[in-house]
Amino acid sequence: MTEQLIRKLNDSKAVRWGALGIVAFTMMAAYYVNDVMAPLKSMLETDLRWSSSDFGFYTGGYSFLNVFFLMLIWGGLILDRFGIRFTGKLATVLMVGGTALEYYAMTTLAGADAEMFGCRELFGYKIGVFMAFAGYSIFGVGAEVAGITVTKIIAKWFQGKELATAMGVQVALARIGSQAGYAVAIPLARAYNITTPVLLGLILLIGGLVAFFVFAVMDRKLDRQMEAAKMESGAEGESEKFSFKDVKNVLCNPGFWLIALLCVLFYSCVFPFQKFASEFMILKYGIDESVAGTFAGLPALGALILTPIFGGYIDKRGKAASIMALGSAMLIGVHFIYAIPGIHYWLVAIVLMIILGIAFSLVPSAMWPAVAKIFPVSQLGTAYAMIFFIQNIGLWGIPTLIGKVLDVYCIVGQDESGTTLYDYTLPMCIFTGIACLSLVVAVLLKRADRKYGYHLEEPNIRG
Repeated sequence: MTEQLIRKLNDSKAVRWGALGIVAFTMMAAYYVNDVMAPLKSMLETDLRWSSSDFGFYTGGYSFLNVFFLMLIWGGLILDRFGIRFTGKLATVLMVGGTALEYYAMTTLAGADAEMFGCRELFGYKIGVFMAFAGYSIFGVGAEVAGITVTKIIAKWFQGKELATAMGVQVALARIGSQAGYAVAIPLARAYNITTPVLLGLILLIGGLVAFFVFAVMDRKLDRQMEAAKMESGAEGESEKFSFKDVKNVLCNPGFWLIALLCVLFYSCVFPFQKFASEFMILKYGIDESVAGTFAGLPALGALILTPIFGGYIDKRGKAASIMALGSAMLIGVHFIYAIPGIHYWLVAIVLMIILGIAFSLVPSAMWPAVAKIFPVSQLGTAYAMIFFIQNIGLWGIPTLIGKVLDVYCIVGQDESGTTLYDYTLPMCIFTGIACLSLVVAVLLKRADRKYGYHLEEPNIRG
């Protein structure tokens, strides 16, 4: 009887990895929706008459509510106060609702003559563009809150076990969604309608909502077992209840600011770049539009394969701080070569995307488990939420900036179909500068690890 009480669901390797697979499906659907519109930039300009500024505005919508209305911060507080089950369900419902609004905007409200409540424009943007932005903003709140929720789920279910490997696998599975979005967007849009890829994402997210409800049943049972084990052993255990004092403790930790800065700088060189990468490859390297999205999604494919491998290495050997610095250095090389005007050979573009995929695997596999070392369990949701909040500033600001830069400084003409042509040299120089800053922060984090004893260079699995 004692053995039954002490042995918990997450003690079973098959069950804990099965639970990870269930929540990972939800994140796969989220990543698909997040990336599926990126390859369609040129089609949005020709079919729906969007401009690069419209596209940048829409893309920045993902982070708008998280940044300016602090929704991600509130999501972290809700996570630590009400737990992973409630927060996960709420986040998934927001993703479904936001994607549904986005689909509505691109169908019913598409076109320059579309009206809503007698208005054709809102805040200077066409009504269809603005409502797509609003839907993507709601989706962005749900996706980011789901991200921190799943990260805390892994920290709970894999504590003292294969933590970095599990986080790496979750990231890898999510990248399947990204790669699928990049790969199928243009073929689906050409075969059916430009909004068909979004409709598929909505269906997948509904499936993800169902999957999370299934996980909630498993997690409730694990909580009962953990309470029973504590009662059996007579141990109090570490308190996991949230206190507003935790916010101050997180903000006063130097490790928080370094991880947060590295996060925003690194991801600002990856996700915003990928939003424009399909068009960039078509215009500069002459890659056919039918495969440009697939090539733009190669970092996601690389992360799918390599992140679990790097996570396993960190679990057994450590060196997380060094790996973050290495990934940032690789990012500088990629964007610097992309910025060189005279290099137009398509194979160079593909090789650089593969290298970007390696960097994209190195840094997340080290960064997210590092947070679990720096902060106690009671502060994890708040810490992840505030890091994601700062990250979202970059995910809002950088694509908005790049869209404006393209429209103001980079237009070089039009092709025979009327599609606008751009010179991407200046945007790639901007990405290179941001990547250099990320390396500086990574080096400072490694120094802070030695000074404050975060043990980032030590393995996660001991003994």
